[in-house]
Amino acid sequence: MIGIDNVRFSEAHTEDLQTLMTGIGACGCALLARALNDSKFDGTLSAENAAALAEFEPTAAEHIMVELLPLAARFARPPISGFHVGAVARGSSGRLYFGANIEFPGQTLGASVHAEQSAMSNAYMHGEDGITALAVTAAPCGHCRQFLWEMCFGGELQIVMRGRSRCSLKALLPDAFGPADLGLKRGAFPVSRVPLELRTENPGPLPQAALEAAQMSWAPYSKSYAGMAVRTSRGTIYRGVSIENAAYNPTLPPAQSALARLTASGDDPGQIVEAALVEIPEMPVSYRQATESILAGIAPAATLTALPAVLTS
Repeated sequence: MIGIDNVRFSEAHTEDLQTLMTGIGACGCALLARALNDSKFDGTLSAENAAALAEFEPTAAEHIMVELLPLAARFARPPISGFHVGAVARGSSGRLYFGANIEFPGQTLGASVHAEQSAMSNAYMHGEDGITALAVTAAPCGHCRQFLWEMCFGGELQIVMRGRSRCSLKALLPDAFGPADLGLKRGAFPVSRVPLELRTENPGPLPQAALEAAQMSWAPYSKSYAGMAVRTSRGTIYRGVSIENAAYNPTLPPAQSALARLTASGDDPGQIVEAALVEIPEMPVSYRQATESILAGIAPAATLTALPAVLTS
């Protein structure tokens, strides 16, 4: 357990956090300041830090998640709407995952990533087994309810909002259509592995990271397994995967998944210098053209390498 004496933080930063999150006290904001200032911050709050925060704040863990929403919304990148949305997901491990909405000028509005998708994708890319609760600034839209149903395979997920009693996803999406309707016995969580190999020898670190992402992808409907990795000018690599949906739309493409990880970590998409996309050729779905278009809009100098993969069994 982390004690307050071990917390290192900027006093000015802590005061800013207290202004942003009035429901969290000085000790809790100090802990958050330290986590945010950590060079290894990855858009999550560890189970240990989440437990320490709960000790500082004598209230339910779900209330703390709601109080963290203004912080999560700071990671949003909405150049079209100017509307910042935050989400915080709690994994079965106890770790908290931040998410925020992302928009792409020059792309269709359907390319946008909602905050709920961002938080869930963040948890997925960290290999979380499942999500027990999701705090959001407002009731999830129909698009997100459908996405959440796919991720969690049913309605046990608890949705938490400020000023309202928590409710189950099933209550928000009665008579849902999901994986079970197409013969599946599970949803995207927990993460499983797909036996993929590259057709390219000695691919290098970034393509290897994209392959490892593709091996995590959830594509039971089209079998179009795909993964992406991007590298920033600082050398940080972020991975993303395709997460298909029984309704097809909303499916989260690998580029948006990678960018959700990047922005939740506080990084700048404009700093992407290189990207690699791994997918299986001649499958019903290809993400290459859409990925090229998105990269051209946010990081025009970035190079994209597309590599073919093959299923090994």
